[in-house]
Amino acid sequence: MNEISPHRQTADQPEHPEQLITLSISIVVYRPDAALLARTVETLDAALAQLHDVAGRACLYLIDNGNPGELADLPVPSDADFDTVVIKGHGNVGYGRGHNLAIERAASRFHLILNPDVEINADGLRRALAFLRDSPQTGLLAPWIGGDDGRQQYLCRRYPTVFDLFVRGFLPSALRKPFAPRLARYEMRDVIGDKDVVWDPPIVSGCFMLYRTDVLKSLGGFDPRYFLYFEDYDLSLRTRDIARIAYVPSVRILHHGGGAAKKGSVHIKLFVTSACRFFNRFGWKWL
Repeated sequence: MNEISPHRQTADQPEHPEQLITLSISIVVYRPDAALLARTVETLDAALAQLHDVAGRACLYLIDNGNPGELADLPVPSDADFDTVVIKGHGNVGYGRGHNLAIERAASRFHLILNPDVEINADGLRRALAFLRDSPQTGLLAPWIGGDDGRQQYLCRRYPTVFDLFVRGFLPSALRKPFAPRLARYEMRDVIGDKDVVWDPPIVSGCFMLYRTDVLKSLGGFDPRYFLYFEDYDLSLRTRDIARIAYVPSVRILHHGGGAAKKGSVHIKLFVTSACRFFNRFGWKWL
């Protein structure tokens, strides 16, 4: 059974029942880097502070997929601009199923799926919600994503081939050079930049997915059959069937994540298993 631990007033039990919760956020953690998680929460708090005049009090769902007692003190300041609900005790159910525990509870207008290794620009959420307000056909918003070096990470994707995934994920940098034009196309570098909105990229990154909650709920959230990797590919493609996706580069985040191959054999096995599940569902494309 899930153990739900509230930090301060929770979104499920508002002080004023008539108050609309405009934005909810879910972060799934499993033995997280404490410093990165603290930085994620800090930048989230700063971004939410800019929404006082346009949004009600937000709710952060922190889903702990670790064993009981592994997560240290929650890095939430006492004067945070959001309420927090901690969901724990369910074990390591995977990334997508972890987020689904929050999505099924969310009573918001918008829901942000967020990684615990992401920093949000202070004006990021304000810009994002303004875009969604002015673009009612948009069901999912994806931001400009920078890496540790400050350079853009091209995490929007065209539909992958098996060869693209192998080259990008497992070949050393020196051996990838001959395939640079091919990978650039896969990563949509011809259209994804730092100025123009791009409509309906086939796939966007799960490190930051800002949804209209009704769209996300109608999709049933993530497919729970993916334990890790490709759940965002699957969800992106299903989203395109019912709503528009917008890449909005004025919304900016910094992402500290790394690839599966850099994380060892267990992650490689999970990556391959999820890739097979993805291609079995949407169609194999080898070259």
